[in-house]
Amino acid sequence: MRVLWTLLKIVVGLVLVIPLSIIVLATALGILGAMVGMAVLALKLAIFAMVGWGVFRLFTRLVRGPTSGKRQTPITELPPVDPHYQAAMRELERELGEVPRTADNRGRAAHERDVPLPRGSPAR
Repeated sequence: MRVLWTLLKIVVGLVLVIPLSIIVLATALGILGAMVGMAVLALKLAIFAMVGWGVFRLFTRLVRGPTSGKRQTPITELPPVDPHYQAAMRELERELGEVPRTADNRGRAAHERDVPLPRGSPAR
C-alpha cells in the first residue's frame, strides 16, 4: 500500500507540473521570439536608414556639384582675457599668500617653485 500511495503522489505531482511547464515553456519561447523579431526589425530599419542616407548624399552631390577641396574656416583669435577675472585672481593670491604665477613657475606645485628656502631647512 505504501508503494501505491507514493506512486499516486508522483502521478498527481506530474499531472500538475507537466501542463504548467508546457505553459511556462511556451511563454518563454514567445518572449524570445518577440525579442528576436524586434532585433530583426531594428536591423531592417538601420539598413533602410543607411540606404536612405546614401541616396540623400548622392542626390545632394548631384544637385550641388563637386565639393571644393578646402571648406575649413580659419581659426579666429581668442578673445582677450577678462580684466576683472585677472584682478580677482590677483586679490585671491594676495589673500591666500600664494606666489603669483609667472611664465617660469606656471604649472608647478608650490614646493617646486623657485622660492627661497628658510635658513636651516633641508635642501630639496
